[in-house]
Amino acid sequence: MSICSPKYQTVTSIHNGILFCDELLEFKKSVLEVLRQPLEDRVVTVSRANRTVTYPASFMFVAACNPCPCGYLGDNKRECVCTQAQIQRYRAKLSGPLMDRIDIQLQVSSIDIKDLTKLQPGESSEKIRIRVERARKIQMDRFKEEGILYNSQMNEKLIRKYCELDESSLKLMEQAVTKLGLSARAYSKILKVARTIADLEESKNLSSKHILEAIQYRILDKGNL
Repeated sequence: MSICSPKYQTVTSIHNGILFCDELLEFKKSVLEVLRQPLEDRVVTVSRANRTVTYPASFMFVAACNPCPCGYLGDNKRECVCTQAQIQRYRAKLSGPLMDRIDIQLQVSSIDIKDLTKLQPGESSEKIRIRVERARKIQMDRFKEEGILYNSQMNEKLIRKYCELDESSLKLMEQAVTKLGLSARAYSKILKVARTIADLEESKNLSSKHILEAIQYRILDKGNL
């Protein structure tokens, strides 16, 4: 593979930025698997016969995909025309290890036009921005002696230090691990997301509601898209 491969150019050129992949499962599986290293290690390493080069590749990964090739699996109004084999081949492009590295996973259903016309005005972007900035400030203050900036950068030692669970929260996590078959990586990511949810509420301690909400964001661990 060339050192100038677009796969490497993309993830290194958006270092400290956002990588959005629309129609994720239309990419070849080999291309998707390349994302595993930068999502885990925040770097890309390219090895050659006489040298190895490592590039920084820390970015926020955002992706969207349909539940099946035709896009209508589970739709209330249109019937899916895909065979089971087609659906399995389509979903097989997204491997378990890659899914494991995606912190928040959500299934979004289509909305009826009647419901769209009844939507009430939501929270303004300005209010959301203020809340996010407050949460970021909380995290930067928390980690000022730790050498990191945000919850997503916590290692296992810091997770144990800043994500202490009470008895009810611990039981929720144990149930989630058993029911969903969560990996150790997914377990840690749930705690990081829960810590961020608590920060957005300016809550010093994690509670069961923060854990429960974070667990709900692991929809792909339930075997769905």
